[in-house]
Amino acid sequence: MTQTPTQRLANQKYAKREEKKHGKPESLSKKKAEKSPVSKTWVYVFAFLIAGGLILEILNLIFGR
Repeated sequence: MTQTPTQRLANQKYAKREEKKHGKPESLSKKKAEKSPVSKTWVYVFAFLIAGGLILEILNLIFGR
């Protein structure tokens, strides 16, 4: 069953009144950016260690003893 214009207006008024009581739902409010559990500093440290180990391993294969 479709809503009549008066029902629609009444529903909007009711929704506004309830929103004032309870606040806006999280889905309509601004979404917060989720932070990564690992900081950028640690990501850079791990990348440096992996890349450095890779370079040393390649040098060891080329100039191996």
